Amino acid sequence: MILTKLIDRHGRIHDYLRIAVTDRCNLRCRYCMPEKVNFVDRRSLLSFEEIIRAIAIFRDLGIRKLRFTGGEPFMRRDFELFLSDLRQKFPDLELHITTNGTLLNGRADFLKNIGVHSVNLSLDTLRKDRFLELTRRDAFDKVLEAANEIMETGLILKINAVLMKGFNEDELVDLVEWTKDKDLSVRFIEEMPFNGGDHVHRAPVDYEQILDQLRGHYGDFLTLTNPANSTSYNYRIPGYKGTFGVIPAWSRTICSSCNRLRLTPQGKIKNCLYDQGVFDLKALMRNGATDEQMKWSIEQAVKSKKKNGFETEKSRFSAEAYESMAKIGG
Repeated sequence: MILTKLIDRHGRIHDYLRIAVTDRCNLRCRYCMPEKVNFVDRRSLLSFEEIIRAIAIFRDLGIRKLRFTGGEPFMRRDFELFLSDLRQKFPDLELHITTNGTLLNGRADFLKNIGVHSVNLSLDTLRKDRFLELTRRDAFDKVLEAANEIMETGLILKINAVLMKGFNEDELVDLVEWTKDKDLSVRFIEEMPFNGGDHVHRAPVDYEQILDQLRGHYGDFLTLTNPANSTSYNYRIPGYKGTFGVIPAWSRTICSSCNRLRLTPQGKIKNCLYDQGVFDLKALMRNGATDEQMKWSIEQAVKSKKKNGFETEKSRFSAEAYESMAKIGG
């Protein structure tokens, strides 16, 4: 039974928590992190026991959907055992995974069997040479194998592709064509500044430019009804089996329906990608806070949530948002 609801001062009900279980990743995508990066000490990460406790607290506050991210979540030792334990303790919660796919081979059946609802797979290009240039790792074939394995299980598959000006925007049609005969969704994401300071973030290919380019090739296409609190605008080419969408992560035109909170690998609560962390849940836990004290702190944090990502960015302690996405939880 839901004991309460997490409602911010703009009337938005929060029932979705994204949990980054690690900041470590085996790729080095240029829009996300530098080649050389200092990962946090493992003792600074929330333990799985602490994450379970946090989930129980958030569940009492009305959270019903969980997404596990990283870094790359399968880099965390015993992640599968953790998921099994979580499912046994909280059979009512909706589970989702975001992964780069490189470590997923052979695991799709496991995810299906424990009731994972969907998998978001990061794949920004369908060209092997470009994948190597972008990620600085030769793992393209593994990711394609993972995508096929996920689809074979019947799990919902969403492909997340960050559009980078002058790099892969010429693959828009190629990626949409993947949906012609396959039941998947390709979502194009506006590039954000969270690259670890590796390069200066330029104005991205925005969602209107993405749609204009696709209309130039396909003509008109079907606009789908978006689910409540959707992070994307969704479409379908007539006659195609799958769908495509656009996530306006930089334009921030979806903030008005935001129902998401984030828990970073170091245990900080974030109301928004663009904030610097509202408070340190891990510190409360390790200093002996009771569940009720932590619930109160979470409720106060949500009440402080800004109207949108632009207001949040202006309120940062530092002038620019550039930390690595791996340290935030994508």
